[in-house]
Amino acid sequence: MNPFVYARPDALPEAVRLGATGRAAFLAGGTNLVDLMKENVARPAEVVDINRLALRDIVEIDGGGLRIGALVTNADTAYDERVRRRYPLLCSAILAGASPQLRNAATNGGNLNQRTRCYYFYDVQTPCNKREPGQGCGAIGGANRIHAILGASPQCIATHPSDMCVALAALEAVVRVTGPQGERTIPFEDYHRLPGNEPWKDNTLAPGELVTAIDLPPEGFAAHHTYLKLRDRLSYAFALVSVAVGMRVEEGRVADLRIALGGVAHKPWRRPQAEAAMRGQAPSRELFEAAAQGLLEGAMGQGDNDFKIPLARRAIVRALSQAAAGTPQSQTDKRIA
Repeated sequence: MNPFVYARPDALPEAVRLGATGRAAFLAGGTNLVDLMKENVARPAEVVDINRLALRDIVEIDGGGLRIGALVTNADTAYDERVRRRYPLLCSAILAGASPQLRNAATNGGNLNQRTRCYYFYDVQTPCNKREPGQGCGAIGGANRIHAILGASPQCIATHPSDMCVALAALEAVVRVTGPQGERTIPFEDYHRLPGNEPWKDNTLAPGELVTAIDLPPEGFAAHHTYLKLRDRLSYAFALVSVAVGMRVEEGRVADLRIALGGVAHKPWRRPQAEAAMRGQAPSRELFEAAAQGLLEGAMGQGDNDFKIPLARRAIVRALSQAAAGTPQSQTDKRIA
């Protein structure tokens, strides 16, 4: 690990000032940043520890939603009674991720900003455009079983590793940030980026900006939802494919619907047009299969990960069936319902 300057500000303006140098990394729970620093992947000259900032509350907001502080831990979010009751999809996604020990330390802001787990990104002896622009992408033509089937580019086929973010995408959360230019909000759909020609840019944060909170909308899809995660083992493993579904059913028909996929792209994947095609329709396997076809249009494997396309298709149908029936996937008994 390289030497670095360490600072621990007490107030948000001071943290923003320290982070605006372009040389600093913000440290919260540290469950990802510290690993990256140990592996010599991240080499910040300055580390700004934000744990003294007043960003640890979950509060009601106008209109019936909740505002979740960036420093609230994943565990405290998942076990908050308001989140459990009103946003069980988010609770389920959080509990599907990592391990209890990591969820006790990891923060919500850190979860949003965690880096890919691509093998080549972590191995500094291999080429990676995300780690060092211009090196090439070792996963293209290499070992790519865990990599993207949607939204990839010739520069990068890495996937975003978060479970929590897939649920937040389906809920259409809003990210609140503060930076040198003041405060602003970012719709969750616009927060993470596809790789394009700049795969080293994971999100749309401006230099020095810090996530302060996540706003959840009033609609939490408590009655009809599911988070289905398919992985190599039943715990402590990243998703090969995951599906977050929030559905509102009225008079036997789909009144509203959100679907987000994880493990398949550089960001949580949505296709609103596929969701729109289901609204007003009676739930059925044929309808779910059509939705899966729309969500996966243009999907392309890289060899080792070709299996993800049929796996994702079946997962989408299963998740929609669970949500429509009001029988969400359990994260305790992880057998597929």
